[in-house]
Amino acid sequence: MRKTLFARGHRYRVDVADLPGRPDIVFVAARLACFVDGDYWHGRNLDDRLAKLSTGHNAAYWVEKIRTNVARDQRHDAALASTGWHVLRLWETDVLRDPVQAARLVEEGLADRISARDT
Repeated sequence: MRKTLFARGHRYRVDVADLPGRPDIVFVAARLACFVDGDYWHGRNLDDRLAKLSTGHNAAYWVEKIRTNVARDQRHDAALASTGWHVLRLWETDVLRDPVQAARLVEEGLADRISARDT
């Protein structure tokens, strides 16, 4: 996805440590923070994931771990939003499956932010 964005002329910062959650891709001028979240660790299909984890080894630990990760992501989103950032979260498997489509989603987010800024 980053290669596609770069090839299309978009410039961004990566792994920005001074923003909440340490976004994977940041477009500073548009105030757009993009995260590519791993399906397992960030709770894709959360109810199904928690149901499956609750039957496995050390279930209480893993259920709490994933719930904590999801809650942390929500706190980071809120912190970014409170300072005027827009957050875009993509799932890792979606990006791996179709990085060009993922880049299009980021471009749509960029276009929305730029048009909102210019009005």
